[in-house]
Order: sequence, then structure tokens, then C-alpha cells
Amino acid sequence: MKKILKTITKSFIKGVVFVYCKIVYRFKVIGKENIPKEGALIFCGNHRTYFDPVLIIMTAGRDMRFIAKEELTKNPLFYTLGLLYDVIFVKRNEKDITAIKESMKTLKAKGCIGIFPEGTRNGMEKNDGRVKNGAAYLALKTGAQIIPIGIQGLAKPFTKNTIIYGKPLDMNQYSHVKKIDEEIENKISNLLKDEILKLAN
Repeated sequence: MKKILKTITKSFIKGVVFVYCKIVYRFKVIGKENIPKEGALIFCGNHRTYFDPVLIIMTAGRDMRFIAKEELTKNPLFYTLGLLYDVIFVKRNEKDITAIKESMKTLKAKGCIGIFPEGTRNGMEKNDGRVKNGAAYLALKTGAQIIPIGIQGLAKPFTKNTIIYGKPLDMNQYSHVKKIDEEIENKISNLLKDEILKLAN
């Protein structure tokens, strides 16, 4: 019964927020055909505002669990939504083993994860263009495909915003890798960053 109630509540909230965002943020979706309907996926986009994960969840057409900073649990609204949408809260600036295991468990079950490789809003501007290696690590460990996303627009009421889904990154060249090292993670992260920037700009 609890599971059914949770599903109904999630669908209701998603519907209400979808209509609100469609009217207020006038978003348009491009490239949705690039998203596989089955299999493990890691959705990665540029991070502008708190609305970015909402826009992705509403438009991707796949259920997903977003990875978010643990500090958001201090906000009652974000905490409640986090529980409802099975958000994986992570401790920033340290290797959170629990969050990594939970993410891998979801992906190995053919589920989807949402993550912003910038690590924070406008992170590439703050970190000299660098992105974190979390998505690359998870993809290498689980075989999940990475979907790059570019989000365009001012994210202000009554301005146009566009969400562009790119084609899955080709990870076949790394399928033989037995030992994951930082060099390989950096290569994938840089490829992902380039694709996100290309879509976002």
C-alpha cells in the first residue's frame, strides 16, 4: 500500500510541477530520441539552478535517482522530496562509500542515476573548467551508458529554457579495462565535459 501511495504521490507532484514549469519556464526538449528506453543510464548535465534536476526528471522519460549534496536534507522541503524520489544524498569533498554503493546498486539493477559532474552550481566556472570523476567511475564499474545533457536559458520566470539530450557516450573502448585509474577517469570526464558544453552552448 505504501509503495502504491508513493507512486501516486510522485506522479501527482510530477504532473503539477510539469505544468508549472511548462508555463513559467517555457521549456523545450530536444534529442529525447537519444535516450534508450531500457538499461542502466547516467544522466549528466550542466548545473545552473535548483530547477535543473526537476527539469531532467520531468522530461527524460526514465525514472531516476539523483545524487545530491547531503546539506539539502536540512531543508524540510528538499528532505521530503528527497525521500519521495529516492535521492542519494552524498557527503561532499570526501569519498562517500555508502552513496557510491547505492548508486552502483541502482545501475546494476538497470536503473538510472542523475548527477551533475560539476559538483555544484556553475561548478566549471568555479573549478577552472574541471569536472568531478564520479560519473566516469560509475560508468566504468557498472557498464552504464552516460547521457550528456545541455540546459540552455536564464532559468528565470517567463524566459525560454531548452533541455538537449545528446547521444550516449561510446564506452566500448573501455570495456576491457580491469583496473580503473585516474587517467582513464579523467579522459572520460573530459569527453563528458566537452559534450555537455557543446550541447549547453
